[in-house]
Amino acid sequence: MVSQFIFLGILTIALVLFGRNAKKIYNNIKLGKPTNRTDRKSERLKQMLLVAFGQKKMFKRPFPAILHALVYVGFCIINIEMLEIVIDGLFGTHRAFAFLGSFYSFLIYSFEWLALGVLLSCAVFLIRRNLGHIYRFQGRELTKWPKTDANLILIAEILLMSAFLTMNAADYKLQQIGAEHYIQAGAFPVSQYLTALLTDTQASLIFVERFCWWFHIIGVLAFLNYLPLSKHLHIMLAFPNTYFSNLEPKGKFKNIDSVTAEVKAMLDPSLPPPSGEVARFGVKDVQDLTWKNLLDAYTCTECGRCTAACPANITGKLLSPRKIMMDTRDRLEEVGNNRDKAGNIQDDGKSLIDNYITREEIWACTSCNACVEQCPVNIDPLQIIMGLRQYAVMEESQAPASINAMFSNMENNGAPWKYAQADRANWANPE
Repeated sequence: MVSQFIFLGILTIALVLFGRNAKKIYNNIKLGKPTNRTDRKSERLKQMLLVAFGQKKMFKRPFPAILHALVYVGFCIINIEMLEIVIDGLFGTHRAFAFLGSFYSFLIYSFEWLALGVLLSCAVFLIRRNLGHIYRFQGRELTKWPKTDANLILIAEILLMSAFLTMNAADYKLQQIGAEHYIQAGAFPVSQYLTALLTDTQASLIFVERFCWWFHIIGVLAFLNYLPLSKHLHIMLAFPNTYFSNLEPKGKFKNIDSVTAEVKAMLDPSLPPPSGEVARFGVKDVQDLTWKNLLDAYTCTECGRCTAACPANITGKLLSPRKIMMDTRDRLEEVGNNRDKAGNIQDDGKSLIDNYITREEIWACTSCNACVEQCPVNIDPLQIIMGLRQYAVMEESQAPASINAMFSNMENNGAPWKYAQADRANWANPE
């Protein structure tokens, strides 16, 4: 009974802490402006099933995609066993689902092969990330913590899968020697080869089995509470993020509604003038972004596929779409923490533009949508960049000299070039 109470206490604490962290993230996302992403439900569901569940965009790079799919499927399915572990922990049973007979053996058989696949895939990922010198795993935004975060999660998964297989190996050996409480159940195609490494003493085997059992369950609960602090939150947020994707063509830009209303009123005097006061044109800080932009920031996996495909980054410009998302998330966390301390949002003298994202970065963007196309979970860094540009131009009248020259030419000549409208077709006339 003591172990059951301890288990109940650990489980309760883990779930309460996770609920608190999840609520904080939800409240931070709610700081964003409203946007309608609930239309065309069937299209959205299809998008989610293909991109998040089916990992369609991952397979643009087949080798890492196969490894990632193995980790994803393996880790998710293996954790179905968590239900049995929770039941065993709460009621003091052992292998509560053993009554399923041959089907239970099939499940454990599958779980073991998947666990081995997860373990080997994570080991390959760990080597690729640290020794492979892959371009997208480099970058000035990948400071010490992001790199450590990625390694920690891979090491944690390796340890969890190792504990799972070792637990099964000890359990299998205890079944063979007829230990009390260890009923004959399951099939162990992988862990049976680990039994040679274990002692033959029953007491020692029980200690190993119980230690790995507790390590596995506590590790999974710790992993659950680490997710909100890590880039691996995408494990959960990838599904809503892809469901609420922008279904419009990628090249379509949305005009600012207040500006559109003013232009219409200028062109048609019969229309009533726009009512209400516009708080801000464009994006200065995270509160000016939509809730979907903020969900994007939390969903970012920091995989670097966007940055690796960015033509500006490839040619040595300062822009990195991955950094745009990481900076947005960091600023949102800062604003959220300030709100929680003060009880409301107060000006801390900082903003997303300048303090986190520089002007050089936003004006290096070619708006080609390569980052949006490459993202495996449909994140849209371009929308944030365009919002920051709108603020710089429409609120501050600050833009690079080349942009200002283009604006002047369009105003005076009706075209980006410094030619009179009457001379536009001169290039087609023979000498």
